Amino acid sequence: MLAALGWGSLAASSLVLGALLSFGHTWSSRQVGGVLAFGAGALISAVSFELWEEGSAIGGLGWTGLGLGLGALTYFACDSVLERTARKGVGGAEGDTGTALALGAFLDGIPEQLVLGIGLAGGAGISVGLLVAIFVSNLPEAIGSASDMLDRGDSRARVLGLWVGVAIACALATVLGYLIADAASGGLRATVNGFAAGALLVMLIDSMIPAASRDAGRPAGLLTVVGFAVAAMLSSLS
Repeated sequence: MLAALGWGSLAASSLVLGALLSFGHTWSSRQVGGVLAFGAGALISAVSFELWEEGSAIGGLGWTGLGLGLGALTYFACDSVLERTARKGVGGAEGDTGTALALGAFLDGIPEQLVLGIGLAGGAGISVGLLVAIFVSNLPEAIGSASDMLDRGDSRARVLGLWVGVAIACALATVLGYLIADAASGGLRATVNGFAAGALLVMLIDSMIPAASRDAGRPAGLLTVVGFAVAAMLSSLS
């Protein structure tokens, strides 16, 4: 179990690192957009190869599709609540991309690290390629979200507290996955993978890709391809 906690913390630490990087450097809108575009490509790769393909292989298309729908609807519902709250002037501003990215990281990170813990308990071990791929996708989300929140006037303490909380929840999800591994069927694992994929896809279309295109301009498409290529290469190593 300690191993699961250690590996889970390492995987989730990139979320905190991304927030800290936003503190040490003043990121221009174009730079944030470029980072988001790269991260969007990496996440599209994760959805395609790490989540959908693996889920389908483990539990079949039915369970993976069920998870996909649940994840998409869950993110949509949670983001709608945040948007309504913002319109009332509570806890943020309307169109808060930073909070939306944090929500996406949470809803993706929990099931993803559940699967990581289940794999550890089953003796699958840890792939260096997979860990690096998690960093590639997490860093842009955290940098983009933290930069957006700072630009909107949130304090560094609030931003860091948010991302530390997300990272802790993700790390603990690895431990939970380790503990429930014996009871986790192929169908459950496929549903978890699909859930992460569904939440990610809605977040990408609603928040991450529009922000990347708006801030980075025409180079956003090229940077998205680079992010996809890097993450796909790392997935092939895992």
